[in-house]
Amino acid sequence: MFAKHRTAGYNGYALQWSPFFEHKLAVATASNFGLVGNGRLHILNVGAGPAAGAINVERVFDTQDGLFDVCWSELNENQLVTASGDGSIKLWDTTLADFPIQNWHEHQREVFSVNWNLVSKDTFLSASWDNTIKLWTQNSPSSLQTFKGHSHCVYSAMWSPHSPTLFASCSGDHTLKLWDTNSPAPVQTILAHGNEVLTLDWNKYQDHQVVTGSVDHTIKVWDLRRPDRELNCLRGHEYAVRKVKCSPHSGSLIASTSYDMTMRIWDITTGDMIEIHDAHTEFVLGVDFNLYRDREIATCAWDESVHVFTPRCLM
Repeated sequence: MFAKHRTAGYNGYALQWSPFFEHKLAVATASNFGLVGNGRLHILNVGAGPAAGAINVERVFDTQDGLFDVCWSELNENQLVTASGDGSIKLWDTTLADFPIQNWHEHQREVFSVNWNLVSKDTFLSASWDNTIKLWTQNSPSSLQTFKGHSHCVYSAMWSPHSPTLFASCSGDHTLKLWDTNSPAPVQTILAHGNEVLTLDWNKYQDHQVVTGSVDHTIKVWDLRRPDRELNCLRGHEYAVRKVKCSPHSGSLIASTSYDMTMRIWDITTGDMIEIHDAHTEFVLGVDFNLYRDREIATCAWDESVHVFTPRCLM
């Protein structure tokens, strides 16, 4: 199955499948490649079975600035948060028209990442180019906590899927940091790459395993208990690695996207690259595995398109 949807006039930055509905996909986009102009949040309905290949627009929400990330709530099936280029974070409800139901604006620069807590489901994180990470709950008008420790843009902060208080972050300062919400300072710092670290994800099947991707074109697999060197270094991308995503269905599979216009699938145990998706014609930024349809992947790119498909390696 290969389905394609055009986000006409808007360049794709990030997407996420709903944790509640197998057919719902949220896509964060920005006009003019996110440099200047509006943003748009797309809620898409992706068909299965006889309707496979059909992607319908359920709702769109427009914003005054580009959207760089999106994350569904783990508590409410209709709610999701977005990260914006103007430093704001917005909470949306797909059953309501137009306006966000909550708007926070504490970050001093672009917010590049939002991530909902998978264990303690009432909190989420934001990571910003102002070098900080903030902890939020949707019912509070201000952030609960601010974490400072990076010396450069924080590109991503991701909760551990195994702990309610642990999260990891990556930054332009070349490091991967581990944090505990009970402490204001990072509990661990790893000099992860020789260049900016743009992305990370936790292995859902290995408590201490984190994957990072960098401007240095490589993907590294880390065991946080043995931080002196990576478990594996995956080489193959020709430009910066923009997103890594660990499969929710397998402890050995990850997907990655890059400015080389490809999405690739890897076996992190062997280090082998097992598939290349090269149907996009611009930078590929977003990728996610469908939680419910174990062979379905979605990608979005600066070519104003979303692809939903089954990779050959998963057939």
